[in-house]
Amino acid sequence: MKKEGRQILDNYVRAVLGRKALGVIVLDVKTLTSVADTIIICSGRSNRQVSAIAEFVRSELKKSGIKPLGIEGLKDGHWVLLDYGHIIIHVFYEPLRDFYDIEGIWVDAERIKTESFLKQDAEERGI
Repeated sequence: MKKEGRQILDNYVRAVLGRKALGVIVLDVKTLTSVADTIIICSGRSNRQVSAIAEFVRSELKKSGIKPLGIEGLKDGHWVLLDYGHIIIHVFYEPLRDFYDIEGIWVDAERIKTESFLKQDAEERGI
């Protein structure tokens, strides 16, 4: 992935991390499907946190002029899908994430680490 593409993707990752999403995974699926280039998967500890993460992502990206093509599941907060065309974000209530195993479907996809993602990793490890 080119540097400018990684910087754009980092906006999405930063928004997801803004509400303490758990288990964030960024997958490059552009060679595996025509549906999207990148899939971001994360989870929350409650359906309330799931909805809060999704709302924060929508709000933060909107500030940059980025609007979703569609959002599904926001009211229930069990599995929220934010479709930004080339980037799809799945926000799961943690037990449902294990059940649906989206990562398992995309096992052949390359995992991407953006600047914000690496920074969060370092902070969590106390570096």
